[in-house]
Amino acid sequence: MFAFIINSLALGFGLTMDAFTVSIANTLREPGMSRRKMMGTSGMYAFFQALMPMAGWFCVHTIVQVFSRFTLFIPWIALCLLCYIGGKMVWEGIKSRKGRKEEDKQEVQVLDLKTLILQAVATSIDALSVGFAIASYSAAKAFAASVIIAAVTFCICFLGCLFGAQAGKKLEGKADIAGGVVLVCIGLEIWLTGIL
Repeated sequence: MFAFIINSLALGFGLTMDAFTVSIANTLREPGMSRRKMMGTSGMYAFFQALMPMAGWFCVHTIVQVFSRFTLFIPWIALCLLCYIGGKMVWEGIKSRKGRKEEDKQEVQVLDLKTLILQAVATSIDALSVGFAIASYSAAKAFAASVIIAAVTFCICFLGCLFGAQAGKKLEGKADIAGGVVLVCIGLEIWLTGIL
């Protein structure tokens, strides 16, 4: 039991690093984000980090051949989603800095639900492959591991939001560009790790 908890915590930490970085990027972009929204954002990442290993576990136990082919596309999907979101943030940041009055530069972009869901999917899609790692678990044990992963994700992402909000206040108008560059870099890192 102790080894199971340690393994699940380690999986949670390993899987959460992308979501942690994106949490920082989000609050760099929206430094005035409320604690409630930070918790909701962290909860969304936690939900998808729990959902993906369970989906992977289910696929291994049902449609393993199709799933093994699908894993080849995981790095490409993450790359496309994160480059799209990050590129859009960079573009908006550059656009907003050109031709704006000084007082308008303080206007921040608010994280919407659609973008949040895309980010949550992109940062957790690699967790599908964890289904292979926990394939020997019973359904109850796989669910328990997913809950532990979700709890770790929630805590780490919430800390990322708090850190990003503080840094975002100092970066002011450059937060969009910094956050976008971070997302593109995460996409590239997932892609390179997946294809090498």
